[in-house]
Amino acid sequence: MSNDDAYDLIFKALGHRVRRRILDLLKAESRTTGMLCDLIPEIDRCTVMQHLRVLEEAGLVVAEKRGRERWNHLDALPVHAIHERWIGPYAAYAAAMLSKLKHRVDARGATP
Repeated sequence: MSNDDAYDLIFKALGHRVRRRILDLLKAESRTTGMLCDLIPEIDRCTVMQHLRVLEEAGLVVAEKRGRERWNHLDALPVHAIHERWIGPYAAYAAAMLSKLKHRVDARGATP
């Protein structure tokens, strides 16, 4: 799978509010599928499992079978890769542009 394909899966996974909510819950601690279902009562277990499957395919969740329980763990590395590829460089660019703008405004304010 190419990097672009992997990024597409990650962005698709992050594109749904329920999946983002699941990731937020897993950020605090690993949870069983049952625990996640209890914390998201507005959707049924089957739907929670479908969302978990999308998150797993994107590499954002790692599932571990322990007896009859399925423990879900957040894997933040794909999010970090997105940050490194897009957010960090764009944030640095935006900060540089704001700094230039501030210097221009300050320079105009200093002259009568």
